[in-house]
Amino acid sequence: MKIAVLPGDGIGSEIVAQALKVLHRLEQDGLRLELEQAPVGGAGYEAAGDPLPEATLKLAQQADAILFGAIGGPQYDALPRDKRPERGLLRLRKELGLFANLRPAMVYPELAAASSLKAEIVAGLDVLIVRELTGDIYFGEPRGIATLAGGEREGVNTMRYRESEIRRIAQVAFEAARKRGKRLCSVDKANVLETTELWKEVVTDFGRSYPDVNLSHMYVDNCAMQLVRNPKQFDVIVTGNLFGDILSDEASMLTGSIGMLPSASLDANNKGLYEPIHGSAPDIAGKGVANPLATILSTAMMLRYSLGNEQAAGRVERAVQQVLREGYRSADIHTPGTRLAGTNEMGDAVVAAL
Repeated sequence: MKIAVLPGDGIGSEIVAQALKVLHRLEQDGLRLELEQAPVGGAGYEAAGDPLPEATLKLAQQADAILFGAIGGPQYDALPRDKRPERGLLRLRKELGLFANLRPAMVYPELAAASSLKAEIVAGLDVLIVRELTGDIYFGEPRGIATLAGGEREGVNTMRYRESEIRRIAQVAFEAARKRGKRLCSVDKANVLETTELWKEVVTDFGRSYPDVNLSHMYVDNCAMQLVRNPKQFDVIVTGNLFGDILSDEASMLTGSIGMLPSASLDANNKGLYEPIHGSAPDIAGKGVANPLATILSTAMMLRYSLGNEQAAGRVERAVQQVLREGYRSADIHTPGTRLAGTNEMGDAVVAAL
């Protein structure tokens, strides 16, 4: 299987290096991989004047899966909008048709005390957020900043969804719920936004094909509140690009740290891009303190969804839990009585557990 490795910017290269250690260890047990690295984001701009260089896009198109680090940094904020690192990731998702973003938020028993909420609120939490990734306000046209008559500037972004886009993400969410607790909550703002009124109608209609799945609906503001009030009421959440972006970051803090959450962005054939949901963290880049576990867990998702190797995926996930049981903690999840470990030490511990 060919894997495109795109470390990106900031801590991206540090955390991806730990995931590669894990893959190389699995290769010793017979996993056959072809790994090739390429620049993306700010690194892509510096290498080729484009956050998604043509060679990087070609590699990603030819690969069976993409292992992604993180992109961005303050040094790129003054670039023209189409040259900024984030545009490279958005284009990559669009070019590859990666419309389904899966973001699991699970609280390991060893980390219940690390959450900002009371342990009894989050203990046992296991939520999957399914986010539509190639539509909504991030891609809708028209968009831009224009100068009106009289000199005042106006910013415009357009929220839009087609029925077909809603149906295909609904199918992913219903299928996921069917394999889990058979409960699906669709999140919208149908009382205000016509785009999400259509979303609710289409999801409701599609749900008739899944009588075994209990479908509910919730407004996004209420869902944001419920995630911190009673997060264990949720099994699978499905929502649009904008709401999913916000809610999944909120859910990450239930687990103790955004550094613990992996993600998969899949096309219709389960080819995917796998990345931690956190950013490039330029303030700690190069210090060797970043948490690599979200990237390593993203690698497990890659093994499961795109490579079809459930055995290897389970081994990686069990190794991460063993490391946590042994008391290893990166700075973002460190609590008194546990062992503070740097990026490399955490990666080495997972390899040892394997």
